[in-house]
Amino acid sequence: MQRLTDLATSRRRLVAISWLILAIAGGWAASGISDALSQSFDAPGREAFQANREIAQRFGNGGTIAPIVLVATVPEGRKVTDAAVRADLARAVERVTAAVGRARSVSYASTGDRAFVSADGRTTYAYVFPPLGRPAPDENPQALAAARRAAAATEVGGKPLAVTGVEALADDSDSGGGAGLLVETVAGGLGALLVLAWVFGSWLALVPLLVAVVSILTTFLALRGLAALTDVSFVVQFLVALIGLGVAIDYSLLIVIRWREERARHDDNLAAIRTAMRTAGHSVAVSGLTVAIGLLALVVVPVPFIRSIGFGGLLIPLISVAAALTLVPAVLAAIGPRIDRRHRPERDAQPGARWTAWARLVVRRRWPAALAGLAILVLLAAVATTLRPGRPAVDALSSGGTAQQALRTLERAGLGAGALTPVELVSEDGARLTATQRDALARDVDGVRGVVSPDDWRRGDVAVSVALLGPDAATDAGQDAVDALRASDVAKAGGPSAQDRDLTDAIYAAFPLMVAIIALITFLLLARALRSVLLPIKAIVLNVLSVASAFGIVVLVWQEGHGSQLIGGVPATDTITNWVPLAIFAFLYGLSMDYEVFILSRMREEYERSGSTDEAVVAGLGRTGRMVTSAALILFLAFVALGAAPNTEIRILATGLAAGILLDATVVRALVVPALVTLFGRANWWLPEWAATAGRRRRV
Repeated sequence: MQRLTDLATSRRRLVAISWLILAIAGGWAASGISDALSQSFDAPGREAFQANREIAQRFGNGGTIAPIVLVATVPEGRKVTDAAVRADLARAVERVTAAVGRARSVSYASTGDRAFVSADGRTTYAYVFPPLGRPAPDENPQALAAARRAAAATEVGGKPLAVTGVEALADDSDSGGGAGLLVETVAGGLGALLVLAWVFGSWLALVPLLVAVVSILTTFLALRGLAALTDVSFVVQFLVALIGLGVAIDYSLLIVIRWREERARHDDNLAAIRTAMRTAGHSVAVSGLTVAIGLLALVVVPVPFIRSIGFGGLLIPLISVAAALTLVPAVLAAIGPRIDRRHRPERDAQPGARWTAWARLVVRRRWPAALAGLAILVLLAAVATTLRPGRPAVDALSSGGTAQQALRTLERAGLGAGALTPVELVSEDGARLTATQRDALARDVDGVRGVVSPDDWRRGDVAVSVALLGPDAATDAGQDAVDALRASDVAKAGGPSAQDRDLTDAIYAAFPLMVAIIALITFLLLARALRSVLLPIKAIVLNVLSVASAFGIVVLVWQEGHGSQLIGGVPATDTITNWVPLAIFAFLYGLSMDYEVFILSRMREEYERSGSTDEAVVAGLGRTGRMVTSAALILFLAFVALGAAPNTEIRILATGLAAGILLDATVVRALVVPALVTLFGRANWWLPEWAATAGRRRRV
């Protein structure tokens, strides 16, 4: 660390120019990054993915892309089964299908199956399976737009034809507003600048923000290169922009605050930089490596897009660490004292009075503090045990619009939201399902209204049928129906709903292994950095508990709907998008460890100085409390900005990250950690002699 610091300060102009060039190139890379990223959610080897691939290869439509759903309601006194109305319906479906192009369609008009018709006979729906999108196979906005134009000019029984479906609902949500990635990042940056101005009270507040801008842009440059070599999920761009903003500021904030403290003790700028880098810089390196490992552990999940989040996401902590360890000392050496002239250094000579007072209170009331904090975490973690990963309920995809109105029509008619989440069934012998097989599935599988097998849905050795669901596939009843169809031996289950269930199984089968790998590597890193056995174990347990608490808040707010209307204008989602909990865990575990390392490293330093655990806790929290609070507030604002995205899945992710950071910086780091360290006493600092000796040899 000392050699790197000396190199950065002595070659500060070269360091600054190098980062400037990288940032400029990164600005170019960021401008077109969306087109270079993948929208795929494939899980190779799973039955639903194989079924959808066969559908795509034979028909060029359906499979991974949800159908466009046409809804018709006729006036009182008329029935869908009337010959004239049925003829209207046939013409309307044919018109929309032709407008979409290369599509399959099925309805009551083409099959005569009453499963498409409501009990009162006045409402019906039809499916139009649009061609696969480019570059995203599971989206086709052009087809949706064409279907809407054709439906608007079509009537059935004298009333207009409505359009709904999963993609139509999401399209209405996107068009209802929401900030773009650039706007979200700028909003998060402005919030961070306000916090930094409050912390520093001088132009020094611009230094962490400068490091964040450079880090984010350079990461986009690296991400563009990675995307040229392999598929990288579109989710990564959000994580780089907003999490990068918080992480890069956190790392530089820790170094700059320690530099200020050292300058208050002696006026030698270079000596202050060296000390800050030896202490805070070392903590930054450990923290960044921990965040990166948390993300890299995603590669054990056998799903390509999850692995890409791991590979792409680890770039931001590593590049942020590189910027913090080189650009920050270069800037401080060049202009640090000048841009901090108005600050009174005597304020940094002593620990923060309020945080010192709080630390002394926690030390005196260690048992109540520990029990109160753990009770909050355990209660929220208990709620998290009810988390159901999957696709959000269709009701939660949009807060309004014509697609939502059409969905309400289906629900009021008793046809159910499951009309939007059918399951395609693939028979590989080329034979359609027999009437007996179709009737058996409709009779034996709860939640299946009927199964239809159109004559023209056969290509070579592949025939496709479709199972009509009553309950939404996101609900418990809907998931049970999809699972029963997947378990059936008459055909392979495909379509988005079955694929989603396979994706969930693929992701969470590897979850325990991922957690074990992260825990083991984190323990080894922290044991060496903190020279302790107990502190890393405590850190891992509390971090897992902290993440579980964040899951509990996500369940309460989104899955159960206690706040989803306020935040997103939608009802309860019933499930949480399957990749979101995994992403929350990987990022939040690493980010939470930042604060753990910052606080415990300072406590270790104070313990070596005083020899008293209680004094180490008081002095360590007094020195780091304000910094951790400020860093958490900056990350919270970044995640609030991320929550401005119109996409419900991104809002859920932002809620989990924001809630987790606040819980971690308050309940965990300000209450439970100091209380437990005080309770453990000298046991905190125990390390086997062989490990301590090996560590001393490596340092020498």
